[in-house]
Amino acid sequence: MLSLRELVKWLTEHLLKMKSKTIKFRDPVVENVVDKFISRSDFGFEKYGQSMHNERITKQKDLAGYLNDIQEELMDAILYIQAAREELNDNLVSETVVEANKASFRPPHPSHAEDLEYGSPV
Repeated sequence: MLSLRELVKWLTEHLLKMKSKTIKFRDPVVENVVDKFISRSDFGFEKYGQSMHNERITKQKDLAGYLNDIQEELMDAILYIQAAREELNDNLVSETVVEANKASFRPPHPSHAEDLEYGSPV
């Protein structure tokens, strides 16, 4: 475990390495994506204790490692696409059944009112 002095030194070194930019966004969609990139970068730094840049310059991962990561991420993306398509299909089937039930519903004819059970009055 780090002493308070070591922790302060570590934090200071890493804060000095951080850059700050002011960006004016004309498109909120782009701004949302940039926010997600920053959030993901922060998560990765907390999880692995270093930036991707540091990982690259210290040669902790080589080109083959990056290509493997890309392949795995793309395979995951394909699974997410398939799951989303199945979810969309399930929703469409559900909506179709509801619409079919609505279309086929016919209220009882008033002449059959005495045949209906209404339950106890409220």
